[in-house]
Order: sequence, then C-alpha cells, then structure tokens
Amino acid sequence: MTLSRTALWQNLHTPGHDTALIAPALSGWHLTGMATFLGEQGPAAVNYTVEIDDAWQARRGSVRGIAGGRRFFHQMERTTDGWMLDGKWQGQSELVDLDFGFTPATNFQQLKRAGLAVGERAGFSVAWFDIGKDALVDLPQIYERRDETHYWYQSPTSGYEAMLELDESGFVRVYPELWELEPASAG
Repeated sequence: MTLSRTALWQNLHTPGHDTALIAPALSGWHLTGMATFLGEQGPAAVNYTVEIDDAWQARRGSVRGIAGGRRFFHQMERTTDGWMLDGKWQGQSELVDLDFGFTPATNFQQLKRAGLAVGERAGFSVAWFDIGKDALVDLPQIYERRDETHYWYQSPTSGYEAMLELDESGFVRVYPELWELEPASAG
C-alpha cells in the first residue's frame, strides 16, 4: 500500500457514522478518524488516532470527544514494558495492536500485520479500549481468511463472531450488525 485510503461507514445498530483515513507517515502509518453516533449515554463524537510502525504494530493512540454531555481525552502508548493509558501502566507488553471498540477502522492494522493467505488462521490478543472505560483490556481475537475478501472473525470473550468482508482499500466493508461502508466511500 503506497497511497492514503479513506472510508465512511454507517453504524447499523444505532444512528451514526464513522470516517477514517490511513496515510503514510515518516516511519509507518497514521490512522485518524471521527465517529459520531448515539451511544448508551447519549450523543457521542469521537476523534481518534493510531500511530503504526512499518511492521503494522501500534505505537500510540488517542481518543478525544464528547459522550453523554461530557468531554474526554485519553492517550495510549506502547513501551517496552507494556501499554500506558493516560500515563498509568496497563501491562500487556505482548500486545502490539490497539483496537477501539467504537470503530471498525482499527481492524485495518491487525489484518495487515497478520497478512493471512486464504485458508490461514491467526489468533492473538489486542489492547482494546472503548469510550467510558478507564483501562485497556486484553481482548483475544481470531481471524480466518476464507477467500480474497472474507474473514471469519471471533472475539471469544465478547461472544461476537461474524464473517467480515474487506474492501479493496483494506478497510472492513461489512462488519455484520455493527458497521457497513457507505456505497463508493472507500478509496
């Protein structure tokens, strides 16, 4: 991948949208986006970033916005000793992916890093963060590539499993019951 890629998703389980851009950086990639949706606590608007190295491993990220009438800002950073959230040690030094629960954009880095061939399967955990949480969670995930654009996805601890469909951009096109790319929005 040599060019920037964009995506615009419609939220399927609540009113809302998310847009993201993955672009080359000096050393790796920069994922940035904004999700707006009706959350459990009311309207939410979230700006997010993830800095990714050349090996598709997350270095740091941030989320900033409003939810339920309150502002928030959180920073995550991966060090040799593990992840930090807002300057507090979280551990999890073996986790190299940062996954945000409110957007499908963060699956991009995991799938690029895994680089699965058709028929291959990979299981790994990610450092997972969602709005309203005060810790990074170790979230196991399993991906099995079924064909050029479909991956069977399982999140054993959350109980979610579905057939993800990827767009040619590398972003997830269909995240069943959660997100779907708007027609002709990726590029």
